[in-house]
Amino acid sequence: MAEIGTLQEQLQALEAQLGSSVSVVATFDGELARMRETMLFTGREVNTLSSGISGGLRKAFDGLVFDGLKLSDALKTVATTIVDSVYSIAIKPVTGALGGFLAQGLSSVLGGTFASGGAFSQGKVRPFARGGIVGSPTLFPMRGGQGLMGEAGPEAIMPLARGPDGRLGVQGGGGRSINVVMNITTPDVQGFQRSQSQVAAQVSRALSRGQRNR
Repeated sequence: MAEIGTLQEQLQALEAQLGSSVSVVATFDGELARMRETMLFTGREVNTLSSGISGGLRKAFDGLVFDGLKLSDALKTVATTIVDSVYSIAIKPVTGALGGFLAQGLSSVLGGTFASGGAFSQGKVRPFARGGIVGSPTLFPMRGGQGLMGEAGPEAIMPLARGPDGRLGVQGGGGRSINVVMNITTPDVQGFQRSQSQVAAQVSRALSRGQRNR
């Protein structure tokens, strides 16, 4: 009989705790409705908060029924769950905005590093097959490391071409034939006519040397 009396007392205490829990749940439900009206939550955020509160209440009931927790400890569990849920909802837009800000900042840095004709422009690769100009210090990949160009001022990128002699170099713009006109004035016309072949040979050799030294 004593055991039955003890069990009845425990059941009455549990009913009292559950009754208090029901009133607590009603209070939480009212607070949740108020938060829906006063806070700019989207439907997904409200569902997240509701799920968090439901999980907290489940833990609180489990603690009351199975673990013998006090009502105050169970309420602390619910409060902690609500705080965590609200914090997650509140911090999500901040982290999203911060991530977008960092992405935009990185894009602007990459876009500003390369001048007109640079290797990258707003994330797009710019070809230099026809040459270009780098107007600011710019890193570019190399085999085994990275190179730096434009560190001392604007630098030109000029494509190389192989000439008729097989050497690789910068191709000049003058691809046309050059005509040289020489006007010679001399008081001894007959003497010049006798040595004109020798003068022509010397001029030809001078032009050949100039062509090789271009």
